[in-house]
This record gives sequence, C-alpha cells and structure tokens, in this order.
Amino acid sequence: MKKLSLAIALILSVLASSAQTKSVPEQSAQTETEEDKSLAKDYFSQIMGVALSATSNVKLFQFVYDWVGTPYRLGGDTKRGIDCSGFAYQLYTKVFNTAIGNNSRNIFSMVNPVGKEDLKEGDLVFFKIHSRAITHVGVYIGNGKFAHASTSKGVMVSYLADPYWTRYYYKGGRLLADAGQTSTSH
Repeated sequence: MKKLSLAIALILSVLASSAQTKSVPEQSAQTETEEDKSLAKDYFSQIMGVALSATSNVKLFQFVYDWVGTPYRLGGDTKRGIDCSGFAYQLYTKVFNTAIGNNSRNIFSMVNPVGKEDLKEGDLVFFKIHSRAITHVGVYIGNGKFAHASTSKGVMVSYLADPYWTRYYYKGGRLLADAGQTSTSH
C-alpha cells in the first residue's frame, strides 16, 4: 500500500511537471528529460532517505525500489524469490551491464577492497554472519545504507551502522575494472 501511494505521488508530480513544461513552447525535449531525472532523484531521495547528487545513478535507485519487498528464497533469482547474491547479480546485470559471480564469496574475488568511509553508490558490501567465510552481500546506495535480500524480510534497504550489520560487516569492495563486462562497447 505504501509503495502504491508513493508511486501515485511520483506519477502525479511528473504529470504536473510535464503540464508545466509543455506550456512553454521553446522548452526542448532534453530539458524535459533532465527535469524528469531531477524529479526521480527527489523521489528516491525521499523514499530511501539517501541524498542523491547530480552524479547519482537513478537506474540503480529505480532497480532497488522495484525489488524492495521481494521475498527471500535461497538460490532464487526472480521476483518470486531471490537471495542476496542473486539480487546483487541481477542489479549488476540490469543497472551496470556487468556480470558478477553467483555467490558472495566469488563476488568478493572480483573486487578491490574499499574502506567503509570510501564506499560509493554501487559498491558491494560483504558480511560474515555466524561464519568465518563471507555469507552475505549487499549493494551500497549511499548515506550509510545498502540494499540486499535479507533472509527474514526479503529485499530491503538497511543501515550499515545498525548494530546487527556492524557486528557482521567484513569489507566493502569495488568491482575490478576488467571484471565482468558484458558489453564490448567502450
């Protein structure tokens, strides 16, 4: 219900914005596109509590928003059920056109470690939950938050500073430059 209300609010604000910009005849299509991107950034800033900058990846936030609430299913990779590595894999494929590993440990082998204070949108965060091995992965979205598929609540956004996640946090990582590129265009 909350998602529906937010979606309706976004649609109404985009329609209102379009009506305003269409009344100015010399307004170009490119300006409307920039205004739509700005509205999307404002919208995701509000619903995810992340201050999006001019360089923020709206596609990343749209992807996370579309998947929030998807139930957890070990080995799953669809909206009927997904696990943490499946979610990271889907996100990287759809948002960054990049193929990554299919479990948290082999995904970790594809990154350069990054300090928690140096994390950027799209970086991966790894956890060792009740284990000496990496058992969980999420995608950093900014402002100390990350998106992931939790076993208890499915796809959600959490704070790295939450005591639970702080306790099990292992490392952050940024995909190696030559890892996983599925596109041959440069």
